[in-house]
Amino acid sequence: MSAAAIHPTAIVAPTAELAAGVTIGPYAVVGPRVRLGAGTRVGAHAVVEGHTSVGARTEIFAFAAVGTPPQDLKFHGEASRLEIGDDNRIREFTTLQPGTEGGGMLTRIGSGNLLMNYTHIAHDCRLGDRIIVANGTQLGGHVTIESHVVLGALSAIHQFARVGESAIVGAGSMVSQDVPPFCNATGDRAALHGLNLLGLKRRGLDVAVTRALRRAYALMFRHGLRVAAAAARIRAELPDLPEVERFVAFIEASQRGVCREGRRRKSESTDEHG
Repeated sequence: MSAAAIHPTAIVAPTAELAAGVTIGPYAVVGPRVRLGAGTRVGAHAVVEGHTSVGARTEIFAFAAVGTPPQDLKFHGEASRLEIGDDNRIREFTTLQPGTEGGGMLTRIGSGNLLMNYTHIAHDCRLGDRIIVANGTQLGGHVTIESHVVLGALSAIHQFARVGESAIVGAGSMVSQDVPPFCNATGDRAALHGLNLLGLKRRGLDVAVTRALRRAYALMFRHGLRVAAAAARIRAELPDLPEVERFVAFIEASQRGVCREGRRRKSESTDEHG
């Protein structure tokens, strides 16, 4: 603790592990089983408790509640964990909760994520890296959000649902089924509206990859095929690309079912080949 800068009004348990360069702001509370990585900052009035580990250079802003007990009536004080990676920004009034016995006793959040104001990440969730979760978004228990996802403001993800890599969920959406990788999902209940083309461009994916994904999307959702038949055609007809395989494998592995395509707008291209 000697290498940390702790405001005199903060309450930090003597057994908390604080790496070099940690800063604890006014009236913040850090519990006895908390570990904070190098350069991490805890803002004024924020609470970090439970069996919580936070990586390096993460910022926890004012009034965030990190590691507080899960909102699950089956939870009875088990020593479940919350693991948070490096370089995250956890904004004001965000709530992040540890796991439960029913989900492996662990909630895990990767690195480089932005969790905006009033975000709620429930017990047993798994978040990847470089995710943007906009203001007021709510994640139920056991939700999986893969890397490079964008969740729009005031959206909600049903418990056990998954959102695949580089997908985008529109503001105000209610997601009750899985959103496949690279897709755009919007609405209540959320439906698919093609690929997240802007997200793919920002990631710098090759044009050939985007073209193949558009064709895979069309075969999966616009030809009236069952999943097995669509997957077989995709693998037989399209290049052997990792992104295409991830798209297909994600859908094949779905337990809740995937969002279906919504009504297509007139402005959308009908060119399935991109």
